[in-house]
Amino acid sequence: MAFLSYLDISVSAMAAQRLRLEVIQHNVANESTTRPDGDAYRRQVVVFGENRPYKNMQPGRNYVKNPSFGSILEMTIAQRRQRQMAGVQVLRIAEDPTPLTPVYDPTHPHANAEGYYYMPNVDLATEQMDALAATRSYEANLTIFDELKNMATRALTIGR
Repeated sequence: MAFLSYLDISVSAMAAQRLRLEVIQHNVANESTTRPDGDAYRRQVVVFGENRPYKNMQPGRNYVKNPSFGSILEMTIAQRRQRQMAGVQVLRIAEDPTPLTPVYDPTHPHANAEGYYYMPNVDLATEQMDALAATRSYEANLTIFDELKNMATRALTIGR
């Protein structure tokens, strides 16, 4: 049942979207956080990438297509899962380069000599849309996971 390896794709995508929701939650919590040094909180975004176990293979290298029984036993389960798992990976959590919003208020405790302080570049509407997109993506991958699980169950009942 090779199609069970496709479960890795759904699981990794759900984990990535969960992290994305946590970063969005962190952004919303700091939407009005200013700092005494004149800088403010900067919005963070999650950068996703593709994890293909065969992506890093180079032509001309000697790869074992059918490893011997002994070499399989020597590899730990974690090493085999890491080598074979495909799906979504989080490359990094980056700062949004959008400029901070200057606000003139000489009485604010974080204002500089000119009377300006900076508000974070977090837009609540943007964060809500990102949260909605992450939730929908999580739900779609959960549906795929459930369907693959049902297919595996039905395949196992064929042999009865």
